[in-house]
Amino acid sequence: MMSLGNRVYGIAGIALGAIGLWWRDFNAPWHAVPPELLAPTSAAYLPLAYAVAALFVLGGLAMQIRRTAAGGALVLAALFAVFALLYAYRAAHYPAILGIWLGVAEESAMMLGGVVAAIGLLHDEDHPRRDQVGRLAFGICLLVFGAAHIVYVKETAGMVPAYLPHQDWWAYGTGVADILAGLAFLSNILTILASRLVVLMFIGFGALVWAPKIVNVPADHLAWGGNAINLALVGAAWILAESIAAAKREW
Repeated sequence: MMSLGNRVYGIAGIALGAIGLWWRDFNAPWHAVPPELLAPTSAAYLPLAYAVAALFVLGGLAMQIRRTAAGGALVLAALFAVFALLYAYRAAHYPAILGIWLGVAEESAMMLGGVVAAIGLLHDEDHPRRDQVGRLAFGICLLVFGAAHIVYVKETAGMVPAYLPHQDWWAYGTGVADILAGLAFLSNILTILASRLVVLMFIGFGALVWAPKIVNVPADHLAWGGNAINLALVGAAWILAESIAAAKREW
């Protein structure tokens, strides 16, 4: 049986690809390419944007079929890895900007979802799972998420729905929740509970922050892209949660 985490992750890949094909561009700002590496006016820009979008669609579709799911997971992981490296390239030039490191962490977290999914799909059930690296790396990503919520509290609070009171509290609260979950992942204490709560928190971000943007501004590329990225994070976190639960049962 295909896990729900794998299916959600694959659907997010399809969504990212479809958005890229519809807008004929990379999914900026998450998947923006530095202009000094690839100028938007260059002849290669549009074909490469189409190619990346098509690979997202194909990888996501492959993840819906058990026989091809591992390959699809690796394709999506490779795509996210490329954009993580592009953020790392920016971070090397501006190491003091936490927002750029947030981009590295987000792309890395989505990449880890594909890697851990592929391990789970390919591994021999007669041998214990080896998911510790994914858990530890995802934990570091969660620490960066939390730090960004707190450091950029004004910007984070601005994304909280206006009908919720004390927007700053929600920004700080979700930041602390990310940090606590990251520490749980790194320490391997209460990891099953923490991983499931992370999935629920990311789903909440989608429902409260991103989905209403599509309703309010249905033609906005950023709104659609943000929803797809958030869904990919939900899928990646869900895959990690399933992996952690399976590993705990085997121990």
